[in-house]
Amino acid sequence: MQRTITRVLLVLFGLVEAVVGIWPLVSPTGFYQDFPGFRTGWVAMDGPFNEHLLRDFGGLNLTLAALLVGTAVIGTTAVARLAGVAGLLFGLPHFLYHLGHVSHFEQIDQVLIIATTGLGVVVPLAVLAIPGRRVSTPATP
Repeated sequence: MQRTITRVLLVLFGLVEAVVGIWPLVSPTGFYQDFPGFRTGWVAMDGPFNEHLLRDFGGLNLTLAALLVGTAVIGTTAVARLAGVAGLLFGLPHFLYHLGHVSHFEQIDQVLIIATTGLGVVVPLAVLAIPGRRVSTPATP
């Protein structure tokens, strides 16, 4: 069981990250121009090629990878469900973006982009749908 301070820190960190995660999904332009909201836009200051956003994207993908592989090692249903939700929260907006932004690609690339980003939705949904193992309890005499 976690200590209370650990739980408090995780919830506070999670709430901050939720705001930073929701903002660009709801208003990409607003996030780009105005983040953090109380100073000059830090993201837009990096220019049209944005190494900062690319490194964030890479770091978040590595974070998701660590969660998914760690979940497979830990092996509990509860952690698998958490990883499924995390994968879906990342995969669904990513898939929806690409679904609406493939017309400028060749047809084979359109298919590959939709198929590969679609896996980011289908696999987490499968993880969430697969029932956990039933733990049998020893019979009492």
